[in-house]
Amino acid sequence: MPIPGNHPGALDEIALLAGLLAQPGADSLEALHDLLPRAPWLQGAVAELAALPLAQWQGEHTRLFLNGVPRTPCPPFASAWRKGTMGGDIATAARLLFRQAGLEPRGELPPDYLGTLLEGAALLASRGDAPSGALLERLWQEQILPWVPDWAQALEQASGLLLYRVLARRLAILLGDGAS
Repeated sequence: MPIPGNHPGALDEIALLAGLLAQPGADSLEALHDLLPRAPWLQGAVAELAALPLAQWQGEHTRLFLNGVPRTPCPPFASAWRKGTMGGDIATAARLLFRQAGLEPRGELPPDYLGTLLEGAALLASRGDAPSGALLERLWQEQILPWVPDWAQALEQASGLLLYRVLARRLAILLGDGAS
């Protein structure tokens, strides 16, 4: 599987996909609308979200990623997805890899959060030097590929909103698992 960043627009798309995982807020729809020139594949999702109350979008985000009942279908954390619990050796390995790269997760986000992993990949790919390339390869092989293809498939099946189904499809394409 080719590492992202080796084709035009990959860095921008990796960062954009990371951002789509964020908790929606009052300005999120406007931000998505502003992305349409760079990401026309968001058009249908933006139209759908414009017709919904923000609380419905926020509820779907919470159900999918944070606190679904009876279970959270798509926790975007490598440790939760791969081991069934947050933290542990998977999160520690991600933290160590980021430290080797001179990166720290923003805020209080765990290092194995998918948004953090994708942002880290985009930053490493943007550096363009051999040490960063080696770290990007490790990040991709050790922290992203072992679980994100299955996670994306689960997200596409579980989501009631087009935005998250499109996110899943774009991740599958980025990972080389998508046909469209």
